[in-house]
Amino acid sequence: GPLSVSHYGQLPAVSFSFNLAPGTSLGEITERIDALARSELPADITGSFTGSAETFRDALVGMPLLMLITVLVIYMVLAILYEHFIHPITILTALPLAMLGALLTLIFFGEELNLFSFVGLILLVGLVKKNGIIMVDFAVQIRREQQASARDAIIQACLVRFRPIMMTTLAAIFGTLPIALGTGLGSEARRPLGIAVVGGLLFSQMLTLYITPAFYVAMEKLSERLQQRKATRQAAAVQAANVE
Repeated sequence: GPLSVSHYGQLPAVSFSFNLAPGTSLGEITERIDALARSELPADITGSFTGSAETFRDALVGMPLLMLITVLVIYMVLAILYEHFIHPITILTALPLAMLGALLTLIFFGEELNLFSFVGLILLVGLVKKNGIIMVDFAVQIRREQQASARDAIIQACLVRFRPIMMTTLAAIFGTLPIALGTGLGSEARRPLGIAVVGGLLFSQMLTLYITPAFYVAMEKLSERLQQRKATRQAAAVQAANVE
């Protein structure tokens, strides 16, 4: 008989270790192992991943939830600061573009959506929203002080805030570029993070300067319509109360 019996979770267990062949991903291998276990193992034998494979799977489950919570927290904070529920949506319009740009850049350079690149996507949430904040905050201030239209306010905001937007974006890109271009020990793990951040910033920068102002004008018109309807209902209610 065996000299020792290993246990995992108070059950007798046998552990198998494996290394990854060049050009293969951990997610692909774990899926193939799951399929092999379902087809070959008897019903009274169960299997589970431990170590790096377990950490990878837990990260894949928790990261999307973490991303959603991050966006919700940012929306709530912006809604409290602006005392408005539409302006935060305008600011967050850059997020889908940044995520799309990051994923396209990862595909172009042949990198995987792993734990490091997912961290890069979370970093993008905080980096790309500053463009919208810089423009929308200035436009809101102009509308309050000068009683300007939404279109005139956002045009002036884009003209005045263009240089700060470009300076902050370029600073973030050049700060992350060494990670994307890095070589040496462990660079293959850090490179997806840098590529995701740089690609997302470049892609969102090219489009948000056009999409965010247009979205701001559309949302301002929607807000004015909602306020007019609210005022109409209140006037009708007051008139009905006076008649009674």
